[in-house]
Amino acid sequence: MAEQDSIIYRLRGDKVIWTVVIMLSLISIAAVYSSSSSLAYKKEVSSFHFLLTQMRFVLFGLTALYICYRFPLRWYRNLAYFGMIGSIGLLAATAFMGRNLNEADRWLSIFGVSFQPSELAKIAIVLYVAKIIEIHPMKSFKEFFLRILMPVGIVCGLILNGSTSQALLLGASVFLILLIANISWGHIFKSLALVTAAAGVVLLLHISFGFIPRLDTAFNRLKFNDSEELIDKNLSPAEKQKILDRTHQKRMAKVAIASVGIVGKGPGNSTQRYLLPHPYSDFIYTIIIEEWGFLGGALVLMLYLFFLYRCMMLAKACTKPFTMIVVSGLGIMITLQALLHMLVNVALLPVTGHTLPLISLGGTSLIIISGSFGIILSVSRTIESGRIKKAEAEKENEDAENKTSEVVEL
Repeated sequence: MAEQDSIIYRLRGDKVIWTVVIMLSLISIAAVYSSSSSLAYKKEVSSFHFLLTQMRFVLFGLTALYICYRFPLRWYRNLAYFGMIGSIGLLAATAFMGRNLNEADRWLSIFGVSFQPSELAKIAIVLYVAKIIEIHPMKSFKEFFLRILMPVGIVCGLILNGSTSQALLLGASVFLILLIANISWGHIFKSLALVTAAAGVVLLLHISFGFIPRLDTAFNRLKFNDSEELIDKNLSPAEKQKILDRTHQKRMAKVAIASVGIVGKGPGNSTQRYLLPHPYSDFIYTIIIEEWGFLGGALVLMLYLFFLYRCMMLAKACTKPFTMIVVSGLGIMITLQALLHMLVNVALLPVTGHTLPLISLGGTSLIIISGSFGIILSVSRTIESGRIKKAEAEKENEDAENKTSEVVEL
């Protein structure tokens, strides 16, 4: 079999990232199978149904990853502008005709397929920013404002309509990308001032007219003094019940984590999966800790940190600004989402509704995130292939020189 047709050749790239993807996929299948019992009861199906469903989505995700992994990098450069324009169009359509799920208009249905345009927008933003920084020097703040700050602001503003935390996550990721890309500190400070001013205006408009319902949800979730509120003797039973309903997810997650130690209750033995509203998605990390203990939780955390570390090493090896920003940007965005999910699950942050990348119950979001991993591995494959070709060329030159020297000696 020719080298080009071998599996090893086709799966070139960072072996650590490949290993992380495989391990997260296996953890996903096991965790979703265990945590979907309550959902299976509500849907009047067996848990085995969701096991097969998750296996199917994992397979679709790996297929999307492989397709993106095989795409030449020039395709991503060419898609950067179209992706940005398309994302803005999809987010605008979601704002007007989006499907409401869990009290948020963040889903769009096209030809019967429902997805979150904000997931596509994350990838599009990274590709767009990488492309712009590679071809434009950004010497003036006006150029920086028009080419980066304004488009990113439009996307974040549209996402804000469906999810405050998604908009903040995207904004924080872009900020870190700009730092890595060595953008002028003057541009960054001016941008922070403008963003602060814009946030103030949006807040005032919302207080006056209430046109962003998700901001009210965010403010309610920012309340950490729920126990103090319950102590208040002036509260009526109905008001206390309202507080208990609002904090139900956080309290049940605390109970699950506090009930285990280094080793958990064992796979399939979770009890809080019947009490948490979304144990298979928003609170799947809680179920992992409850069943596999802090060792299981630490393993999942380390996988994401290893992934980020390899992304940074890969970015360091890149010779072009585009690939460096794409790898580091996608790595940061995926890891930030994972860390945000974990911090929410251990009650260190308010509830946000973010899934755990590659692990939570699948759907289009899992497929899109898998595509992000594929883009990163595409860069890794290109770098590795370049090194191999360079080594082969050097060997051929060395062999040619040796043959020349042998002829001279004869």
